[in-house]
Amino acid sequence: MKKILIDSGPLIALFDRNDKYHHASVQFIKTNNCELITTLASVTETLHLLDFNRNAQIDFLSWLEVGAVSVEEITLNDFSRIKELTIKYSDLPMDFADACLVLLGDKLNINNIATIDRDFDVYRLKGKRPFTTLIK
Repeated sequence: MKKILIDSGPLIALFDRNDKYHHASVQFIKTNNCELITTLASVTETLHLLDFNRNAQIDFLSWLEVGAVSVEEITLNDFSRIKELTIKYSDLPMDFADACLVLLGDKLNINNIATIDRDFDVYRLKGKRPFTTLIK
């Protein structure tokens, strides 16, 4: 099955009806037939930014629990590359969750990402390969 990385932006919008990207995120999820992959950093960021509504957090956790998204592990060995990426993109600045997704894109050879973050138009995978963003 084809795999797509998913950033916290669409995850937040999916569970926040007032988010301006809610409709686009819902449509993406309804039409997606690929495996969605993220990191614990993006899950943490999503839960933090949904902290205005405990029910939204619980709904998000329940959605994860049924396997809607696979959460890939970041290991101690990955921190060197995350640090390199953070330094390279310090002018944006790149946050930890984004660095983890770029790292994961390299590790799993995935360049498709569901995001509303324009920084992924700038980030590059090894070999200077661009990401293809799936939510605009």
